[in-house]
This record gives sequence, C-alpha cells and structure tokens, in this order.
Amino acid sequence: MTNTLLTCSIIAKAALPILENMLSFSKNVNRDWEDEFTGNMARGYAPGQTINIKRPPRYTYRAGAVAVPQSTVETSVPLTLSQGGVDLGFTSLEKTLSLTRMEDKVAAAIAPICNEIDRQGLALARFSTFNALNPTGALPATQLAAVQILTDANRRLDEMGAPVRDGRRNIITGPGLNGSLVAGFSGLFNQSEKINGQYRTGYMQDSFGLKPGMDQNVDTHTNGTQAVAGVNISGANQTGSSITIAALTGTITRGTVITFPGSGGANTVFAVNPQSRQSTGVAAQFVVTADCAVGATSLPISPAIVTSGAFQNVTTSPQNAQPFLIVGAASTAYQCNVAYHRDAFTLAMAPLWAPTSGKGVIDVAQESYEGFTIKVTTFYDGINDKPITRLDVLFGWAATYPELATKIYSI
Repeated sequence: MTNTLLTCSIIAKAALPILENMLSFSKNVNRDWEDEFTGNMARGYAPGQTINIKRPPRYTYRAGAVAVPQSTVETSVPLTLSQGGVDLGFTSLEKTLSLTRMEDKVAAAIAPICNEIDRQGLALARFSTFNALNPTGALPATQLAAVQILTDANRRLDEMGAPVRDGRRNIITGPGLNGSLVAGFSGLFNQSEKINGQYRTGYMQDSFGLKPGMDQNVDTHTNGTQAVAGVNISGANQTGSSITIAALTGTITRGTVITFPGSGGANTVFAVNPQSRQSTGVAAQFVVTADCAVGATSLPISPAIVTSGAFQNVTTSPQNAQPFLIVGAASTAYQCNVAYHRDAFTLAMAPLWAPTSGKGVIDVAQESYEGFTIKVTTFYDGINDKPITRLDVLFGWAATYPELATKIYSI
C-alpha cells in the first residue's frame, strides 16, 4: 500500500470511528446535548465549563371542572466538561506509515481515551443510581436465575416509569455476570443468529428488551463497616436530601444504597409511580451521596424525599425511632452492573479551542463524527527537537434521570 504523509486531519478522521466502536457504555446513553455545542465550533469550550441540563416540569392531575393553576418548576442537572487525551511522538518514518499501520497506531492511542470515558461514566452510574438489585451479589448459576436477573431489572425500570417501546433499554455487565448470563441462556430457545452471536463472541445478545454490553470498567462498590440494620431515625416527618439519625456505629461509604422499612406496613417508605404517584409496593431505595464516619448523625441521600406534589417520589417520611436498612452486607465489595434507559445518563463531547498553524503549531484539525469530537494537534518540541502529536477530547457526564437505572450487584 502507498505510504501517506500523516496530517492531523487524517489522524482525526481515522480516530473518530475507532473511538465510537471501542466505547461500550458510552455509546448507548443520551447524546442529545451535542446540538448545544455546534454553534461554538470556532470558539470552542474550555475544561471546567458547566452546562445546566434542564429536566421537564411535572404537574398533578386536576379532578373536576374548576381550574387549579399550578406553578411551573423546572429543575436542572449540571454537566461539567473535562479535558484529556494521549500524546504521541511520531518519528519522521512513522509520519509516512501506510494507512493500515497508521490505523493500528491510532487504535492503540484511542484505547486509553475510550477506557477513561467509559470508566468515568460507569463510576457516575455507581454513585448516582439509587436502585439496586441482587443484594447477595450471587452470580446466576441456573437458567432460571439468569432469566430472573433480566426480568427483575425490567420490572424495576417499569416501576420507575422508564419507556418501554422505544427500544432504548440497555444492560452493561462486568466479565463475571456476562459469563454467567451467557451460560444461563445457552439452553433457552433462541433465534439461530442470537445463538450464533453468543457462541461467536462470548457476549450476551439482545434479550428481554435489553441491549447488552460487557465492560471491564464496571465499577466496584464496597459497603462500609456499619451493620446492615443501620441506626434509628431521629425525628418524624423528615423530607429532603439529608436525614437526621442516631450516631452511626460504623462507617457508610458513598454509593451505598439504603431503604427505610420502618415497622412495616404503612410505615414503610414505598416508591411511587412518577406519573400516578401511587405506591409501587416496593420499598424506595436511596443512595448515600458522601462518606459518613463513625458517630455521624446526618445521612446525605439521593433522591431527596418528597412526600407530596408534582415531584412526589415516596409514600411517606421515614418512621421516627426505626432503623434504616443497608442493601448488601457490611464491608463487602460488589460489582455495580447497570441496567438503564438511554436517558438515565448523558454524555456530552464538545469542541476545544484550536490554535492556528504557525508559532510552534505544525498542524491542527478537529473532527466530529456521530456526536464524538476529537482534536489532533502536532507541535514542535524545541527542547527535545522533535514533533509531538496530541489527541484531545473534552467531555462531561451527567446523571440526568438516575431513576431510569438500576444497579445489579454481583460478586
């Protein structure tokens, strides 16, 4: 094959499809906010810049003919951009590589970028997702157990009002759960192409309305030392994102999931359907948003407890003098596989400011493809007398609708 002089534009055009194909979690999340950036391609965005993503307002149903005007309350979720990339020292010989060899080098350079984008997204999913299933963390050892993992995930997404018919439900598993699900489904009656796909790739295929993916970056959460049966709630009728409790006797780590069972019955804090505000009959779950030390008397949680109005999410406040309950076991590590609707999480990739050629900059190009943007710059290193090529991305994550996701614990 004829050798080609590598320009920044050629490298950028080769990098973007590789970037998209290497991503797992990131390519099945919401990307609608890319349009926010198209008008600023020339100026570019800066690391640390925050964009506020608006969530739609909610209203309650009016019974009867008399109008009852409701105020419009719009909430927003911040998305902060961060910059990163990979730097390459191409030699003069490498600058005239064949296109095939160049793609191999670009793929190797893109791999750590993809890994970091997915890693940050899955870390966000661990910390922001407040629904959690499979508290024992046991991997499915039977066909029935494998099916139950997916049907339980779909049930929780249904209870939280996740859209069904748009085909945008997904599941990302770590290697352990992926292997167990493939083994569990091996005896089920499936279309031949799905069986062939599992056999050929070793990965889950679309099943039970969930588009699967395997990602080694699935994050791991470790519960703190606090006993599972928590400590007592201190005070009745508490709402909001901080609950007053008796002093903790152990630690609680950020990302821990809890419930408020009370003394049972109507005293249990149940989740409600987001539209009808009727109880789902399932205990509402909350994620702890910051590490809590021994002796702490305040528990920071998400979502905030709302017991009435358009944004109601529970049936009642936690019962006074009754303990909260931790999902899972104390001091135990769980992989946080995640089932989610596309809109649960948002990834935004924005253009960076690009310098003009000259004054040390040999070449620069910025390309966008399917919502992914990468900037490639070659500049001269006068200290070491060699050119350096840097690949840069500017991206940010936000948990726009974390209620449309659930973690699935596995050990």
